[in-house]
Amino acid sequence: MQSTHTALAEALNHHCYCQTLDADLLRQAMGRDARLRDMAGTLGHTHPHLFSSTAVFVSRATVQAVQSALAALERTLSLPAWAAHALPAASAIAQVDHGPVGVFMGYDFHLTPSGPQLIEINTNAGGAMLNAVLLQAQAACCDLMDATVQPLRDISTLEDDFVAMFQAEWALFLQAQGQAPRPLRSMAIVDEAPDSQYLAPEFALFAQLFERHGINAVVLDAADLQLREGQLFGGALALDMVYNRLTDFDLSAPQHTTLAQAYTQGVAAVTPHPRAHALRANKQHLVTLGQTAALQALGVDASDQRTLLATVPACERVNPENAPALWERRKQLFFKPLDGFGARAVYRGDKLTKKVWEQIQAGDYIAQALVAPPLRAMQVGGASTELKFDLRAYTYAGRVQLLAARAYSGQTTNFRTEGGGFAPVLLAPELRFLAPADTLTPSCKPCA
Repeated sequence: MQSTHTALAEALNHHCYCQTLDADLLRQAMGRDARLRDMAGTLGHTHPHLFSSTAVFVSRATVQAVQSALAALERTLSLPAWAAHALPAASAIAQVDHGPVGVFMGYDFHLTPSGPQLIEINTNAGGAMLNAVLLQAQAACCDLMDATVQPLRDISTLEDDFVAMFQAEWALFLQAQGQAPRPLRSMAIVDEAPDSQYLAPEFALFAQLFERHGINAVVLDAADLQLREGQLFGGALALDMVYNRLTDFDLSAPQHTTLAQAYTQGVAAVTPHPRAHALRANKQHLVTLGQTAALQALGVDASDQRTLLATVPACERVNPENAPALWERRKQLFFKPLDGFGARAVYRGDKLTKKVWEQIQAGDYIAQALVAPPLRAMQVGGASTELKFDLRAYTYAGRVQLLAARAYSGQTTNFRTEGGGFAPVLLAPELRFLAPADTLTPSCKPCA
């Protein structure tokens, strides 16, 4: 049963066509540093589907349900029994705790009438910094928006909180290494061929952010890191920390040997890191988190069990024994590779061909109960349409830092959809005169 405000949020998403993105404000937010102004000015051409012009509405009840789910997840994933369960199957590099927790955990949800459903867990969730500047570029466009264009948190402190998170990781690293506290002085933001990555603008924004806070920062290919005399270097810069954006989660690729050595030997702090992925983002965990017997065996608190079972859709590993039954139920399932990322090689069951099904059986896949994504109405090219969206919670140490949405069409989020991309998340108004929800429609005509 939906609350009035949850129903109102859904009605806004279906009927409000307000376009809240102010392109001039976005360019200002992106171009605070002179070095980024050219990028800010050309982003609409180079990344036309990075930002949606339309906000997504959620109710306070939905936010509270997400926070409760994440708290239960954090307590469960922090249990010693969970580590004992998850680590034996992990790579050798993930076995030792070097201190840091892992920055920017990302939890992706689909919103349903019965509450938010956890679809994915990510250890190097991209987009937090992009969404921070996106929030700074929102403007009201009608009377209703004047009352509601408020984010879920104080934008003015968001970037400072991001920096404080990295400083906390640095303190944990020093403590684990038995070293005295000292300031974080230098940082490398690394990926594979970072300039060619779709979220490359975010790397530049992070470098700018760190430098504004007195931390020297470089963006480079992880393959270009060097170990010299017991110190990790990015070019001429001696590095205290690596902000790791690689999808080589266990750092096993030959070109990442230097980073793996620096991490293993405790030469530099690395975050996020292989241990965080092994403990939290292995897709096998989605199977465990949705099974009563598994949660009971791990000693998960009864209240947290109820929360998790209500939030995590049922999953199972595809194997020869259950394959025939899964094929029969395929239209109600979504198939994901166990070691996949970025929505690669994922399939809706109702789209499967026999050939793809054979590939799934030969691979290592999980079958997840299909949870339809919610929809957001918007104006695209002068026409009214609805796009799917998911809700991403960026967290650190179990605390929600930011909620953002990603609008798209097709099977998964893709940043190739006209009108789609990252969208800010706003609280639905708690205004008595707007109940019942359908009275809002006249206030939400498409913007000029």
